[in-house]
Amino acid sequence: MLEIIASGGLVGLVIFLLSVTAVAFAVRFFMSLRQEKIFPEHLVNELHENLANGQLQAANNVCVENPSPLAKVVSMGLLENDGDWSDIEKTLEDAISDQASRLFRKIEILSVIGTIAPMLGLLGTVLGMITAFQQIAATQGSAQGPELARGIYQALVTTVEGLIVAIPSIGLFAYFRNRIDQMMAEMTTKVQQIFLPLKRYRRRVANSANWQNRSPASRNTEGA
Repeated sequence: MLEIIASGGLVGLVIFLLSVTAVAFAVRFFMSLRQEKIFPEHLVNELHENLANGQLQAANNVCVENPSPLAKVVSMGLLENDGDWSDIEKTLEDAISDQASRLFRKIEILSVIGTIAPMLGLLGTVLGMITAFQQIAATQGSAQGPELARGIYQALVTTVEGLIVAIPSIGLFAYFRNRIDQMMAEMTTKVQQIFLPLKRYRRRVANSANWQNRSPASRNTEGA
């Protein structure tokens, strides 16, 4: 295996380094793109309990003590507590979109590797063919098979290496992209669950205020 990698020359070495990088990032993403890292269940329950009891400051403290994408989204929503409920919802939507964009930017490295690797393989192919034709030119067309084999071998090896790295990288990028979409949808549901007590409380306050602001005659008519 090492002999094959070495036969690819400098281009083959670069492709090999890209493969190591892709594996390292893939392992990292497998470890980080999990529910325990994005929206821990214990954090969801604790935040929901705090808001159900009206403990907004305690909920904010919990977010600070448990950094995660969910905690950042909830913190942004709590900052808008003085505004209308529509403002809170808009803030939560923007915060979730921001967290999704951050995760997408992290996995973009796999897409870049999947794009660069076959291009490097093509570069190695061209360099290998140049080497082969250089031998033909140097011998004025009398070059034998063994003299041409090195350049052709390098051309084939780098092409295969580039494809071997590119195909899994693009596949992993698609997998992680779909996983992020799924997790963001689940986190949206969790955020709605967390803020539901606050939404209900605000609705009761608004209904009570509307009732108090109505004229006595209209209240008596409705009561009758």
